[in-house]
Amino acid sequence: MYDNIIRVLIAEDMEPIRKRYVKMLSGIEDIQVIADVATGEEAVIQTHKTHPDVILMDIEMESRDAGLRAAKELLEEYDNLKIIILTVYEEDDLIYTAFQFGVCDYILKNAMPSEVVTSIRDVYYGKAPLRPELAAKILGEFKRVKSYESSFLYAVNIVTSLTGTEMEILNLLLQHKTRKEICKIRCVEMSTVKTQIRNILQKFNKKSAGEVISLIHSMNLYEFIRKQSGNDTDN
Repeated sequence: MYDNIIRVLIAEDMEPIRKRYVKMLSGIEDIQVIADVATGEEAVIQTHKTHPDVILMDIEMESRDAGLRAAKELLEEYDNLKIIILTVYEEDDLIYTAFQFGVCDYILKNAMPSEVVTSIRDVYYGKAPLRPELAAKILGEFKRVKSYESSFLYAVNIVTSLTGTEMEILNLLLQHKTRKEICKIRCVEMSTVKTQIRNILQKFNKKSAGEVISLIHSMNLYEFIRKQSGNDTDN
């Protein structure tokens, strides 16, 4: 009935859920599961090795945005790759970011097998429509910004490029910690903190930490950074 076999990679850290998807798709004549992995890092490695057509990618694996980071990296490298986000929460803000990175669809983890199969086929054949609520969200965001360099997407791209240490430093700066306080909290020398802050400023192309903080607040990314850093000294 189908001319092509759709090669699928599944990235999901919860083994029972991952195996459920494997079993769910194993009996579908035009779909072949070529690999299943538990981390975003493994998803990148296996994609390089196996070259899937479609990836079912959980957002939250070894870190809250591991799937998002992996999707961004892979979509920048493979033009024809299709990624479907797996999520527990339909209102997860990371879904909107994922669409801006180029993912094709998202599926709730409790979705019926027929929904999963339909989504895989639709994205593979280029039929996946942009859901109205997502279209409205993304359109509103682009209307709000005046230029790419002040846009939400620009800020998110930079934030997702930060190292874990840089994310923690940025979180402390957002809490209005001084450099001396950051040294004490992180038990490092002042020269180390200065270098880390300088790296952050270079990535944001800003001259001061105050400019970076203003951008983060204007893009409503503070809560995202706080959660990613895992370092909130106020609590």
